[in-house]
Amino acid sequence: MDINLKGRSLLTLLDFSAEEIRYLLDTSIQLKEKKKRGEKGELLSGKNIVLLFEKTSTRTRCAFEVACYDEGGCATFLSNSQMGKKESLEDTARVLGRFYDGIEFRGFDQQTVVDLARWSGVPVWNGLTDLYHPTQALADIMTLMENTSKPLNQCKLCYVGDARNNVANSLMIICAKLGMAYTAIAPKTLWPEENLLAEMRETARESGGSITITEDVDAVAGADALYTDVWVSMGEESKFSERIEQLSPYRVTMDMVQKTGNEEVIFLHCLPSFHDLNTEVGRAVYEQYGLTEMEVTDEVFRAPCSKVFDQAENRLHTIKAVMVSTL
Repeated sequence: MDINLKGRSLLTLLDFSAEEIRYLLDTSIQLKEKKKRGEKGELLSGKNIVLLFEKTSTRTRCAFEVACYDEGGCATFLSNSQMGKKESLEDTARVLGRFYDGIEFRGFDQQTVVDLARWSGVPVWNGLTDLYHPTQALADIMTLMENTSKPLNQCKLCYVGDARNNVANSLMIICAKLGMAYTAIAPKTLWPEENLLAEMRETARESGGSITITEDVDAVAGADALYTDVWVSMGEESKFSERIEQLSPYRVTMDMVQKTGNEEVIFLHCLPSFHDLNTEVGRAVYEQYGLTEMEVTDEVFRAPCSKVFDQAENRLHTIKAVMVSTL
């Protein structure tokens, strides 16, 4: 199938077909190989992109900037714009669309990234909102592809933890579209929104995949990838006590890894991770609640099965593929 994504925005993977997602993944692999060969790129030569950030970032900002420079483009990091303060979102989008060839947004409200795409007239890429994190999901599946000999439609990905956050939503979407088996293991209070779940179950039925939502940790059996995320997302810092009570039974431990029964299972985490006390937040939680580890044990995080830093690197290659394909 001939795929042409020029001029498209990436607001959510709901808007992309399975073939288009596979095209982005294949392009990511090709661009990674190109970078490792040391070849200078020019696919974004003459292109300018702007990065709008409401939330803090390490991987997303760095990946967009390096990806742009790698292919000959220029990037502007803009964290102090007048958008929504002295200037409306519409007016800001119209101005930025005159200056730039593409816009990345990382923030809270999904409607913001939708409106940027509506008014700017250029491709807009979702670097994370409260609902979705599409560039992360692409990197996650790319990492699984690199660490399994199975075709994706024979793979099972298990997400353990807050199953209604942006990462979990995007993982469920991409797995459903690619015909994979997706299992989310979480307390019922943190299950996905019912309308999205129903839509993805229908998508999975059509693609040959499956969606399982359960509280049973034993459902990790047969997993090819075991995935978790922080218990408290950005903007929810007041919920540590509640989430610790809800999610402590779902911490990823070596016992849970062994429950998969798969010697080749990989562990994934979108980062940052509270697997030790080497962060201010980790130390504060320890002082208040006595926890030395939260969503994953340090043993698992540092184990050979852990591919979290391969996964982090793949943010660069998948983001580069998105920009190259849409510009």
